[in-house]
This record gives sequence, structure tokens and C-alpha cells, in this order.
Amino acid sequence: MRIGIVSPAAATRRTGNVHTAQRYAAFLRSAGHRVRLLASWKGEPLDLLIALHARKSADAVLAFARAHPERPIVVMLTGTDLYRDLARSKRAQRALACATRIITLQPDALAHVPRALRPRVTPIVQSATAPARVPARRDGVTQFAVLGHLRAEKDPLRAAYALRRLSRELPMRVVQAGAALDERYLRAAEGLAARDARYRYLGERTHASAIRLLAQSTALVLSSKMEGGANVLCEAIAMGIPVLASRISGNLGILGRAYPGYFPVGDTDACSRLMRRCVEDRAFVRRLRTHVRALRPLVAPRRERRLLLAVVAACAR
Repeated sequence: MRIGIVSPAAATRRTGNVHTAQRYAAFLRSAGHRVRLLASWKGEPLDLLIALHARKSADAVLAFARAHPERPIVVMLTGTDLYRDLARSKRAQRALACATRIITLQPDALAHVPRALRPRVTPIVQSATAPARVPARRDGVTQFAVLGHLRAEKDPLRAAYALRRLSRELPMRVVQAGAALDERYLRAAEGLAARDARYRYLGERTHASAIRLLAQSTALVLSSKMEGGANVLCEAIAMGIPVLASRISGNLGILGRAYPGYFPVGDTDACSRLMRRCVEDRAFVRRLRTHVRALRPLVAPRRERRLLLAVVAACAR
């Protein structure tokens, strides 16, 4: 089939959607499909359109549906779709209604899809692989990684704020990487780094550099207010890196409700308590690591490929 994957950020920054689009393209090409990565649809001849993001890709979805009402459309829902835009954006709702099949990035998202559309949904957790070799740190410092662009939905500075509430005698640091998409976050991150040497803000890094940082960390802090199913969470699982995560649907659907490393959204004190526990309680870190490692089959590339190809085959039928 001739398949187009529309990712609105495809021509701009390194985002989770861009990595997802590239991974989907590789899976589909390996099965013999011809795939084009697009920032929008401008009449390219396609047998199937896959749109990442209902609201941001709405123009492409609606135009394709008007031009080819008999051809299938797959819409992948992001966190902002599920937990904000579908409730108030008519265009996002119309785009989703055009979908032959709908992909969510974790099963808990199903409850946030309109009931009438749930039979079209297939949850597909994103896949990741661990890097082959990463030199281990031997400085005895508990390092927390925070990865992702600095924007409001990510609550990106929560770990840095939590660090300020912990004794400087504790051997720990927070290292953050990601472009500041809002000037306020850039000023805040630089100010925090200037006042506390335990916090390092690296700015935007390549994906390979971010993966090395994660692999050398004791734990990932994922403090988002909303997530469809974060790439970085799947990457941490692939590496067996413990995660301290906000208790939101996008994290619950992957880590499970019994995971012991949650804190309430925006709760600096609860986040700092978990960080302190990672420094002082090795048994707690082992418990987190054991739980995360048990989830590795969930993020296996062969699983994501199998499920994606099944969705495409269903569309072809």
C-alpha cells in the first residue's frame, strides 16, 4: 500500500511524534509498504493516511476524507488530544470521527475516547531498545534524569523544585535535557542551575545523547500533567531504569496501578520524598527496577510492529 504518515512536527523539532512517525515508517516499509513522512497532506496519492495527533492533523484528515471517502484513515491520539482537545475542539472531534481505526499509546486511554468510537481503538505501547554500551558512572551520586522539551504539559521543572527541598548533604543531582519551548522555562531553568550546582540544564540534545544520559542515571523523573504514552518512559523500561512518575492516565496505562514510584501531579513534596528515598533506600530502588524490568516485553519492537501491521491489515480489509 501507499501510506502517508502525517506528523505536524515532522519538519521542526525532535519530538516524540517525530520518533513515532519514523519508527512506524520503518515497520511498514519492512512489510513492503511504500511510506511517505508528511507534515501535512497536499494531495499526494495514498491508499492509507496515518495521522499522528487528532487536533493538529485535523486539516490533513478532513481534506483526505473529503477527497477519498472510501479510503481508510488511522488516527493516533496524543496526550493533549485525549486529556484536553477532544473535549473542546470540534475539528479534533470531526477528525477522529473520520478514522477507520484509532491508535492509543496505552490501554488506560480507552476510557477517554468517546464511547461510540471505542470499538475502533487499538492500544499500541511504543517500543524502544536499550543502547548496546554506555560507560557506567562511578561517582557515587544518585542522578535523576529529566528528558523532554520544556512546556506546560510536562510540568518540566518539578524535579528541580523538589531538589531545592532536599539537603545539600545528600549525594544527588538532577540533569535535565530538552529545548525550552517557552522563554519563561528557559529563564527559570537557567536561574535554578545558577543557584544550585546539583541541578544541570543541558538544553536541547540529540536523541542519542539523551539516551546516554538516561542510561547513566539512577532514575527518570517523569512529572507530566498529561501524556498519551511517553517515548521516554518506554525507553526507560527498555533499559530497566526506575521511574518516578506523576500519577496520570498516560503513566498508569504503562506502569500499572500498583507501581510504587508515583507522586501526585504537581506535588513537589511528594516528588522530593521519592527522590530522597532513592538516595537512602537501596531496596526501594531495586523494587522499582524489578517492576520496570518486568515490563520490557511491553516495549519490544516486534510487539509494536505486529500490532501496527494488524491495524493496517484491518484497514485494507
